Amino acid sequence: MAMTGLKLLAGDDPHRYEDMFGMFIESIPSSVLLINRELRVIFANHNFITKSRRSQQEVIGQKLEQVLPEAIIEHIDITSKVREVFAKNQAIRGDRMTYRAPGIPIRTYYYSILPFAWRGDVENIILLLDDVTEQVRLSEEVRRVERHLAGVVESARDVVLSTDSEGVVLTWNTAAERLTDYPSWQVKGKSFFERCVPEASEALRNVFNQLRIVDSPQTGEWDVLTRNGNKIPISWVFSSMEDERGEPVGVVAVGRDLSEHRKLEMQLLQSQKLAALGVMAGGIAHEIRNPLAVCSSAAQFLKNPDIQHGFREECVSRILDGIHKASSIIENLLRFARPSSSLEMNPVNIVDVIEDALQLVSNQAKIGKIGVKADLPKEPMAVYGNGNLLQQMFVNLLLNAFNSMPEGGSLTVSLRSGSEGALISIEDSGCGIAPEHLGKIFDPFFTLSPVGKGTGLGLSICYSIVRQHMGNIEVQSIEGEGTVFTVYLPLL
Repeated sequence: MAMTGLKLLAGDDPHRYEDMFGMFIESIPSSVLLINRELRVIFANHNFITKSRRSQQEVIGQKLEQVLPEAIIEHIDITSKVREVFAKNQAIRGDRMTYRAPGIPIRTYYYSILPFAWRGDVENIILLLDDVTEQVRLSEEVRRVERHLAGVVESARDVVLSTDSEGVVLTWNTAAERLTDYPSWQVKGKSFFERCVPEASEALRNVFNQLRIVDSPQTGEWDVLTRNGNKIPISWVFSSMEDERGEPVGVVAVGRDLSEHRKLEMQLLQSQKLAALGVMAGGIAHEIRNPLAVCSSAAQFLKNPDIQHGFREECVSRILDGIHKASSIIENLLRFARPSSSLEMNPVNIVDVIEDALQLVSNQAKIGKIGVKADLPKEPMAVYGNGNLLQQMFVNLLLNAFNSMPEGGSLTVSLRSGSEGALISIEDSGCGIAPEHLGKIFDPFFTLSPVGKGTGLGLSICYSIVRQHMGNIEVQSIEGEGTVFTVYLPLL
């Protein structure tokens, strides 16, 4: 039928028909050989001549085994297959072979052997050769990359898995099997959310929904369940998996086991608690020993029956002062260590609290020749807290600033509203804090004041009060230039 169609296109001119057929054979990207019953090549198209690097004279009329390399003839036994097609009039399609022409690298071909019959008799055989060298090379490269990536995923110590957009597990690496004791065959096709603790399900679904909207990784920490029901803390990074059009088609999740990290954190926290306890014990002993020593000396004098009345009164006064100082130290220590959770908390205008604190220390500022500037808004600014504790905290910070300016100086208090809440800044022009001391100023009993001038609990109590109000406190300082304390409190 195909030849009849060509003949109709060519009209009655047989030469035109032959020319068109020749043009068709020469234009196809396959190599074509026409072989007679003597297994001689009676036609070879330009594609074959070019790729074999032979001339027409070296191909036409030659035996097939003289045209194709000896290795092909022996390895594939192409001559036997050609004879089989002549005998059975049945085509052989889609076999693969390699072909090396002189001076060129190995080429890979898919070949077909087709009978060319006329009225039931096979007159010639057509050998079609399609060069698939590049396709094979690319396919092998793709397989190599796939094997490499699979090896990386399977060798990773972290959990690596993929799901579709609904969270159905597609892949589950060896680390995930080892961590959860669930083999991949038991997890694939099931919901990833079933492998996590129930309370994390809603948050994880929100993560998957978010990945459909934004093209940025989502992170979080959620526990997974092992086969025996244990919970393992995992730090997750979820990324969107996209197709060639950039459309999200799934999710890739990488999880890191935090169990050892949490153990190390607990050990570090415990060691820090013990270290802090040691520092606190030393501070308590140091601070209480001084008033006790005074009380002890005064008591020794009181045992003398001949002591003068005036001196007796002085000894009693010293004992009472020592007891009061020791009691004050213990009271401050308890306030720092056990801030009350039952304090009365109400909406408080933080502007009024700061103004009251400034009024309380105004006399000390005058005595110390310290200029105080207040940059406060006129409108109320409400926080939820205890006014007395907040006032105590600000007074402590102000007095701490005064102590850093023994020769006088300037202090600025400002209040503004920000994304974090109310931001209160207390900036002084004092002596500043050395870098090596900056990280210790909120520690109990750490003080840079001369002996007897402070207990080292003031800033610790400030920190405790701020945290009790769900806020934060930061410090910046340059030695010799001044210090800035910034307090962050959530607004109502």
